[in-house]
Amino acid sequence: MSLQTTLLLIPLLPLGGAILAGFFRNQIGRVGAHTVAILGVGLSFALSVWILLQQINGTLGTVNVTVYTWMVADGINFQVGFLVDHLTSLMMCVVSFVSWMVHFYTIGYMRDDPGYQRFFSYIALFTFAMLMLVMSNNFLQLFFGWEAVGLVSYLLIGFWFNRESAIRANLKAFLVNRVGDFGFLLGLAAVLLTFGTLDYVDVFAQASNVVDQTLSVPGGFEWNMITFICVCLFIGAMGKSAQAPLHVWLPDSMEGPTPISALIHAATMVTAGIFMVARMSPLFELSDVALSFVLLIGAVTALSMGLIGIVQNDIKRVIAYSTLSQLGYMTVALGVSAYSAAIFHLMTHAFFKALLFLGAGSVIIALHHQQDMRYMGGLRKYMPITWITAWIGTLALIGFPFFSGFYSKDMIIEAVADSHRWGSSFAYFAVVAGVLITAIYSFRLLYLTFHGKERFEVKHEGGEHPPPGQLEHAPKESPLVVTVPLILLAIPSVVIGWMTIEPVLFGGWLEDSIFVLDKNNVLAELGEHFHGASAMATHALSTLPFWLMVTGFVLSTIIYLFRPSIADAVRDRVQWLYTLLDHKYYFDEFYQKVFASGSVKLGKNLWNKADAGLIDNGIVNGSARVVEWVAARVRRWQTGFLYDYAFTMIIGLIGILAVWVAMVP
Repeated sequence: MSLQTTLLLIPLLPLGGAILAGFFRNQIGRVGAHTVAILGVGLSFALSVWILLQQINGTLGTVNVTVYTWMVADGINFQVGFLVDHLTSLMMCVVSFVSWMVHFYTIGYMRDDPGYQRFFSYIALFTFAMLMLVMSNNFLQLFFGWEAVGLVSYLLIGFWFNRESAIRANLKAFLVNRVGDFGFLLGLAAVLLTFGTLDYVDVFAQASNVVDQTLSVPGGFEWNMITFICVCLFIGAMGKSAQAPLHVWLPDSMEGPTPISALIHAATMVTAGIFMVARMSPLFELSDVALSFVLLIGAVTALSMGLIGIVQNDIKRVIAYSTLSQLGYMTVALGVSAYSAAIFHLMTHAFFKALLFLGAGSVIIALHHQQDMRYMGGLRKYMPITWITAWIGTLALIGFPFFSGFYSKDMIIEAVADSHRWGSSFAYFAVVAGVLITAIYSFRLLYLTFHGKERFEVKHEGGEHPPPGQLEHAPKESPLVVTVPLILLAIPSVVIGWMTIEPVLFGGWLEDSIFVLDKNNVLAELGEHFHGASAMATHALSTLPFWLMVTGFVLSTIIYLFRPSIADAVRDRVQWLYTLLDHKYYFDEFYQKVFASGSVKLGKNLWNKADAGLIDNGIVNGSARVVEWVAARVRRWQTGFLYDYAFTMIIGLIGILAVWVAMVP
């Protein structure tokens, strides 16, 4: 099998599974649907690992192939092709592995859902779209994958379309992403205008030649073209990767089934923006303004979204705001030119965040789809595997030494500390404060869910909607099809950081994919002081982030395990702050009042004045009134007398003769 065939099969195998599970769902049934979907994604993962291993042992270098030319317009080639370097192979393995685990998990989570086959079709299609995005070698294919993951996420978030909340959530996600995608399209148009091509290699090769080129904008201003391109592209990333203020769609997407929460928020859709900026490093490195913009947006997101997580009671929403905060960390790393650290954290985060989401789903199954942590507690004795894996995911998330999240998160903090880019001081405060905040909401989730007294009763008599806190049966551990993916995700959540930090960050693994100017290379400076993964973990015991994490652990333990009344007292003391966080800084209310209501008012005015006033009343009804007026007057000539008609004919003939005489020379 040729290399090009192998690369084609990696995205097409999940697509084939999606087609079979979707269009032939009635013929192949439930077992057939999950079999073809899991087999397609599993084979895709195996081929991705094969590509990665070949690159590790040096038998395969960077591969840039064009599969076919879609069209040629004005000398510009629009192609479909693959660029497979070390960044691509890493992303392929992460995306396909997490997706594969989610597919297995879905068998248990969605077993009673009537849309079982349709769901498998959607998640396999999502995997295809994401693989096309990360494997692309040109902006056109990148945009195809970009929009495809947005479309499928819309279908997945609104999967339970009989719920009004789900429909509102998927519409919200779709509209907010369209705002970001408008900026992304402007960036692509500017790339085509500036470079005359959409091929990555050609664009990056020309980038240094147009560093001084400007763009004239209304008002007599001149903008640097590279800065304009980078800012527009990053606005697209703000939508996909849910950066403030375009973050509002992601928490509401929890309305979809839990497996897609893991799929969208762990390794796939929300990390597409992070991957895109890292891929575009040859452009972003030429604009300090764009990088500072990226840095500040990431810092604000990392700090502000973590604070909201402290006051959430829905177990999935706590993890969702954690995702927003961690995406902020990745964006901060991009802003200080630590692109490799951002990708490294993307990889480690994919495993432990998927683990936390799937663990939350396991709890939801056990509690008959109860998601409010105020009606949980004491579940560790009922669900030991879910409990242990949740602890592993949490320790990785908070950055406990030797766990995977520690290496990636700590390296981002150190990179920001060493950076001299404008805005790095605020960013350092944000990421360091985020360590304390992350520990507080993470242990709060653990204690309210698995520890303390039970806040549910097993006495419900049956019925479709039991009262909150009442269960028909005692909770029990989820089946193997749910717990095995938890265990398999827990393993890399512990070891993947320790195993890969040196080659990914300091061994030059991503040098063929990422470009960094010498003056911006903060990771090179950190590499001079890196003495191995074990030494880094032991040294961390004396650093500020570690002790802030310990402080968060102690505070959360005292408040949520031993003295819950403290939380109520603090809330009463700072009610204004609690209200602000509970309303998520009023972003939703602002958007609803200004943009949504404003659009409705604009639509009503257009309807009243343009549609009803101009078109209906003016053009349609107006033309009818003109015809009626003319007809009313012409009707008077229809008298029924022969002499009137003869007189009219004579007058008409005279008129015709007069015109003819006037025209003859």
